[in-house]
Parts: sequence; structure tokens; C-alpha cells
Amino acid sequence: MSRFRPALALSLGLSIAGAGAARADPPLWRVIGPGAEIDLFGSIHLLSDATRWKTPALEDRLAKADAVWFEIPLGNAAQAQAVSLMQAQGMLADGQTLSALLPPSLEARVVALAQREGLPAAAVEHMRPWLVELELELLFFEHQGAREDLGVEAQLNAAAPAHAERGAFETLADQVTMLASDPMAEQIASLKQTLDEIDTDPQIFARMADAWRRGDVQALVREVVTPMRKEDEALYRRLLVERNRRFAARIEQMAQGRQRVFVVVGVGHLVGPDGVPALLRRDGLKVEGP
Repeated sequence: MSRFRPALALSLGLSIAGAGAARADPPLWRVIGPGAEIDLFGSIHLLSDATRWKTPALEDRLAKADAVWFEIPLGNAAQAQAVSLMQAQGMLADGQTLSALLPPSLEARVVALAQREGLPAAAVEHMRPWLVELELELLFFEHQGAREDLGVEAQLNAAAPAHAERGAFETLADQVTMLASDPMAEQIASLKQTLDEIDTDPQIFARMADAWRRGDVQALVREVVTPMRKEDEALYRRLLVERNRRFAARIEQMAQGRQRVFVVVGVGHLVGPDGVPALLRRDGLKVEGP
């Protein structure tokens, strides 16, 4: 994950939050439509069991929801499909190897980190660099105590009313293709920068997640959105702006209905000048919140 990929991490589920003894106040927005009320909650997808982030206001709004929308479908079937998709798009062609693609110094670092995290070097030898990056990063976070079943989506899906409809803005194929579509040179560069971050600033994602837990929207913009936009405008537009516009368009449709909807997407999609709340406000909707 390159230095500008924290926004992707926050939207696709690669961040963790630190210990949660301090006051929790993660950002929450409310969209007021002609007959609908839509809550927008920014998520962190992997969390530690030490993290305390739920608030009475959050739980009250979720309990009243007629529908709950996530970025992608959840559940065991969706998880199995995700694994299948990643294997299909994350493995190198026959005859190709990771060691032949990477500079020797980078290959040595990949092998060292894989072994440190308990992953045999042979297991990554036939993976494309984007999947190697993802696997190593997830293992790194898991060894810090982060778990998907403790993440925001898993917990809110379990706590939502049983009668509430479930919806998703994107398919699993959408997100896997987004990860897998970068040219090989960009995948290798991103892998290198992820290793650099793990070596030199392993707390970078924990700091961002702590800003989320505290509800510090400006810190999230400063740490997530601004660096991404400065370093790669095209990537910023592809991974955030274009998707935010699609999310906002669907939410505007929801606002014309009569349901109470609770929306959960990565917090990277909700902050900054091109975040979903900002787009909705520009289109004339009333949005309460940060």
C-alpha cells in the first residue's frame, strides 16, 4: 500500500483501531429527505477487541432502521465468493513467479516479512503483487489483534434489526477488480511502499483509526484524503471521487422514499471536500453532522 493508499485502506478494510479506553465519538451524519431519514456511518473494517466505539446515539439510530446498506454484500457466501475472486484475479499466469518480477532487494524483504508473519515464502511465489501486499498487510494487522469479525460491518450487521432489508452499493467483483486492475509496475511500487510503512511507521493506520474513534474529521482529511490527492490525483479520483458520486446518487434516490436507512461505508468515503456528505450538500440535500 503506497503512502496515498490509506484512503483505500479505510474504505476497503485494512485499518485497525487502538485501545478504546478513551471517549468514543466516531463521526455520524444524517441526511434528511422529503420522507426519508438516512444515517451515514463511516467504518473501520478490522478492529481490536480492546476498541470501544459504539455510542447510544449510534445504537438508537441503527435500531430504528428499516434498511441497512453496506459497501459490499456480507455473510459467509459473500466471503467465499471474495476468496474465489481473489484467487482468480490475484494469481500469476502459469510460468510466472513473484521472485522473477521483483527486484532482489524487494523480494528479500517480502520473504522476510512473510516468514515473520507465519506465511511460507512459497505461498506468495505465484501471487500477483497486489495480493501479496494485501495478504501481508492483513497478517500484520491480525498479529496486532485486529479481526474482521470485530470490525464495524460485522458488528452492525449482527446488531441491526432482523427485519431490516440489507443492501450493497458495490459487488465483490467491483472491489476485487479495482484492486487487481493496476499495471504491474504500480503494483510493485505499492507493495514496496507498504513494506516501507510497516518498517518505518507501523502505527500509521492505528493513528488514523484512532482519529476515527475520536470523531476527528479534520485529522482524517489531513492524514487520508489530502496526501492521496496530492500524490496521485488520478488514483484519488478513481478510488474515492468516482465511487463517492455513485454512492451519493444512490443515497439521493433513497432520500426520495419513506424509509429510515442506515448506511455503513468506509470512513474515507465520508470526509473531505469530495466525501459523500459534501456531495449531497452540494446537490441541495440537508445533511446534519460534521
